[in-house]
Amino acid sequence: MGVLSGARKQEEGGRAGPAAIRRAIDAAEARERDGSEPRPLDPRPSLSGPVARAETARLRGEGAGAARFGNIFNSLVTKLVILLLVFTVVPVILYDVFKEADAEKQRLLLQSVREQGRLIGESLRPLIERSDPSPLKDLPRSVGALGTEDTNVRVVFKAAGQTGLEDFFLVAADPPVPPAMLPAERAELLESGALDNLAESCAGNMPVAVRKPAPSGGFELVTSITPINTEVGCFAVVTVNTGAFLGTSIGQPYWQTWEVRTAVVIYVAMALLTLGVFLLIWRNLMRFRRLAREIRTGRRDAGSFAAANRVAELEPVAEEFDRLTRSLQASADDIRRAAEDNAHAFKTPIAIMRQSLEPLQRLVPGESMRGRRALQVLETSIDRLDHLVNSARRLEETTAELLDPPNQAIDLSNLLRRMLGAYAEAYERRGLKFAARLQPGVVVRAGEDLLETVVENVVDNAVEVSPEGELIDVSLDSRDGVARLVVRDRGPGVPNGQLEHIFERYVSLRGETTACERQGGTATETETEVVGGDAAEKTAAHLGIGLWIVRRNLEAVGGGVRARNLPEGGLEVTMTLPVAS
Repeated sequence: MGVLSGARKQEEGGRAGPAAIRRAIDAAEARERDGSEPRPLDPRPSLSGPVARAETARLRGEGAGAARFGNIFNSLVTKLVILLLVFTVVPVILYDVFKEADAEKQRLLLQSVREQGRLIGESLRPLIERSDPSPLKDLPRSVGALGTEDTNVRVVFKAAGQTGLEDFFLVAADPPVPPAMLPAERAELLESGALDNLAESCAGNMPVAVRKPAPSGGFELVTSITPINTEVGCFAVVTVNTGAFLGTSIGQPYWQTWEVRTAVVIYVAMALLTLGVFLLIWRNLMRFRRLAREIRTGRRDAGSFAAANRVAELEPVAEEFDRLTRSLQASADDIRRAAEDNAHAFKTPIAIMRQSLEPLQRLVPGESMRGRRALQVLETSIDRLDHLVNSARRLEETTAELLDPPNQAIDLSNLLRRMLGAYAEAYERRGLKFAARLQPGVVVRAGEDLLETVVENVVDNAVEVSPEGELIDVSLDSRDGVARLVVRDRGPGVPNGQLEHIFERYVSLRGETTACERQGGTATETETEVVGGDAAEKTAAHLGIGLWIVRRNLEAVGGGVRARNLPEGGLEVTMTLPVAS
């Protein structure tokens, strides 16, 4: 589309375009503020053309990569994932380390109690190996003398020739077991598996670490079994610990100890608390995000950040956001009022000057070429001043809409149908035709004035660059909650490499488009100087803000715009807007 905004170079003959002048003024003001002198020209050759674009693309790629890495590293989600990994990996490592240390502690403790059990068994060996009189009578008294507060002693006997576990009988115990509980104590001892190795052979000192229910309730720990083989059968001296060893992991998996269970409860509580804090902050930020989006798209009744906040520490931040929002909305109102006041103040003297030209035109003789030329210059200048005032007002209104965009349900289908009908009548004399393919009932969230400005700027561009008799195609549809408005023209399109710049501010490619149309080929990068009456007025009117306003207006309400050259010639501009729910 030839009404195209883009980056400008200097005009032929050394004249600078609007963008170049703007950059020069900004640079001069920056040097004045900094108090620095202009830098001397670099004698080295500068990069230009494809080499410069490639270098710029490389630097942008590196910058984008660094930015993406920084965003990932600073992300709250990334930190949460790292924290989850720490909560998962660290307990496994610590558990293995502590388990190995506990296994070493078990080994030392069992070595001590087993030695105690072996000594008890050896002290009873002479009595048990006695054949006459039978040791069964004196065995309970001897066993009672060997027991301690934390160590109980059991003696079981299996007659010679018997090979089953059920053939073992409890013959002595300290503390004594009531007769009524003897069967239960015998059964528990057999079920614990401590005597399994004695079923077929009665030899060797067998260290064990088996927990079993105690007759008086709770648990006790079988720590050693000393078998004594005699002529009458197999005796086994069993030592049972009922004291401090029950508080260790001996005889049970390490994870069942109270230390590990307590640590797991504390660790899980700490992990849940930490994740809860992350979740609370995340949900609060998501509420802030939704509220900010609603405010950005113009919903003044969306609420306040302070009301949406659930984290006490973020209350000052929420209050500052509310103050900022109110300040921006007030600034937008002030800018709108100032735009109207300034436009009115300028329009009055412009109208007076325009009316004052009429008597002058009657007084200046027709043969006075110099006088007529002066009047023509004055009229052109007044027209240009009027256009500049209108452009300044549009810029101020656009700035206000960026700060406080409108948020109304607008039937875009009806708005386009009405506007395109007016365009068709206005440009019928040029032979231009409009083909409208509009999906009915497409309602978007925006402002009617904002949308009219967008459509006017894009369609005006298409009209100005389209040759006589050509077709301008406008289509509107809605998919997946997004409205798509597409405008296609049959103009010369945009020069290669300029598509990414056509929506920038204070730049225009109209000179390039004109040159392209005259030459019948691709436009050069040198803006053509246009002189003389109407041409000068038309060129002066193109300040390079039309498509910039289109982009800013659409972005203000959550939409966007992009452009591409059509293969068959012409330009396609695609605008997107969020559909009203």
